[in-house]
Parts: sequence; C-alpha cells; structure tokens
Amino acid sequence: MTLSLRHEVLHLALRDPFRIARSDHDAGHAVTTLVIELRDPRFPGLVGLGEGYPDRFYGETIDTMVAVFPMLLAAVEGFEPTAAGVRAATARLQAAIRWNGGAKCAIDTAMHDLAGKVSGLPVHRLLGLSTDIPPTDFTLGLDEPSIVAERARRASGFPALKIKCGGPADIATLEAVRAVYDHPLRVDANTGWTPDIARQLLPALVDLGVELIEQPFPAGRLDWLRDLQATSPLPIVADESCVTIGDLDALVGVTAGVNVKLAKCGGPGAAALMLARAHELGFRTFLGCMEETSVAIAASAAVASLADWVDLDGNLLLADEPFEGLVLGEDHRWQLSDRAGLGVSRRA
Repeated sequence: MTLSLRHEVLHLALRDPFRIARSDHDAGHAVTTLVIELRDPRFPGLVGLGEGYPDRFYGETIDTMVAVFPMLLAAVEGFEPTAAGVRAATARLQAAIRWNGGAKCAIDTAMHDLAGKVSGLPVHRLLGLSTDIPPTDFTLGLDEPSIVAERARRASGFPALKIKCGGPADIATLEAVRAVYDHPLRVDANTGWTPDIARQLLPALVDLGVELIEQPFPAGRLDWLRDLQATSPLPIVADESCVTIGDLDALVGVTAGVNVKLAKCGGPGAAALMLARAHELGFRTFLGCMEETSVAIAASAAVASLADWVDLDGNLLLADEPFEGLVLGEDHRWQLSDRAGLGVSRRA
C-alpha cells in the first residue's frame, strides 16, 4: 500500500450551546470531529484534507473510524486523479464496507481534495458541478424560547432559520422567533415527535410560516411519515430515515424531501450521486451537515448546486474554526473559488 493517512481528533467548543432532541455530544457545549491528511508518493508535496464526523446515532465513534481506515484506504489505492478515476474510487470505497459513513467521508473528501490539487481543479469542477448554489440557512438549537429568539435576532441576516424542535416548548419557541424574524423557518424535530404531537402542531406551523418539517418521527417509522405527508401542506423531509442512496427507493411516496449529508452517505462523491438520484425519483433535496469544520463544509458546498435547500452552517457554530479559506458571501452563499481542491488550509 502506498497511500498513507494521518488522523487528528479535534475537540471543539461551540459558539453557543447547541442541543437537539437526541443530543449525544458534550451537553451541547462542544463537539468531536476527526480530520485526516492523505498522502500519495506519486504526488510529492501534496496533501489531501478530509473530515469525518463520528455520530453514535449512526453507529460511529472515533475508534470505529480509525479501525476501518486501513480497509477503506486499500479500496482507493492507486486512484487516478481525474473525474472518472475519482468516481471509480468512490464506488470502490462505498462497496468496501456497509455503513461507516463518517470514515468513508473523511477518505472520500481527502481523495477529492488531493485529486483536485493534482489536476489543478477545484472539487466542484472535478465533479462537473456549478458554482451556482443556494444560500445556507442558520440553525438554532433547543433552549428557552427567549434565548432562541435572541439568537434568531442575531442571525436575522440569514435568508432562513432552521429551528431545532422536539421539546415541550416548540410552539412557544417558534412564536418567539417569529416575533423577531420574518423570513422562512425550517423545523427539525430530530425524531422527537409522535403522530399525535405532529397533528396538533401542524396548523400552528402553517400559520407561523414554516417552510418544511424535518424528521419528526423515529427513523424506522416510515408509516408515520407517510401518513403525515399525506395530510400536511408542508413538505416532510427525511433525515435520520435517509442515510445512504440505498434508502431513497423506500421513501418514494413517503416524504416530499430528503436530507443528504456527507457524513451519513460517505463524502462528496457519494453525495453527488445521492442528490442526483433523489431528483430522478422526484424528491426535493436538502443538503445538510454536522457540526463540522470548513473542511467538511467546503466539500459539501462543492455539491450544493444539486440541492434545493442548503443547511451548511456547521463551521459557523464553532467558537474557534481551525481552518481558513472558505468564504461566506454577503448573500449567505458559500463562495466556490478557483483554487485547486477544497481551497481550505489549516490556520497558521
């Protein structure tokens, strides 16, 4: 094996406490992510950056990621740094082992960054994609309604806000946010509702100008999702119920939309395929993220032209971003530059 990988575990404080209905990180105050450097002796002096976010909900920890890295490296050994070569290597990576999306994401992202640097192309051009991407929303975690409203006021320049729900004060929180913010609201319950709760809340959500409802029910309850979508004037978006491209067919006729995340499906190459397939099946597409650094957000932004809605704000939630190079425009769109690869680097 000629590819070599160096990994680093980052424990990063959050700018504001960030809790969701199924929080599993440090009480909403910090997150753990893993970044890698990928080197290939064929390309001396060049390093591919990658990132994978270990989410225990999907069965991943730092230890499981590190354990499968050798297998995944072997799958992409000798990849050609061309569009076709990277596509083929992404397919081998996905076939090497089931699940392990965060570990796959780290290697797939680093491979795309390295291939872009070798070929002199930014990742979006390597993938044949456009720089015309939707603006990102900004996400607010669970908290007291007045606290969420104050954070909404501070984020009022964003064209949409994503509000984490799934607690007893959902309507009070949304009403408090609506009092200080007049653009679209996106609601994410992170599996925290039951059908009765959803039916009770739905009229108020419509009145409050909510644009979509993300994953109201536990991941396996596609029957509940189908029933709610059949009666809801708002699109229901599957997130925890939609992990990889293999989950899409079962969601046809169940939800109007799907949320694709690189850390779930396995990186930018896998996400591009999944987003394209979702459109073929008639879904509206939401491109989301974890609480990641600019490495993962830049990789996500590279495929964002394939999405209808964008929620790429993970790096904006961090108190101290360790990478630089990714720029958010005044229109809240991530700017895709002409720099080779991801266009990001470690801060000096």
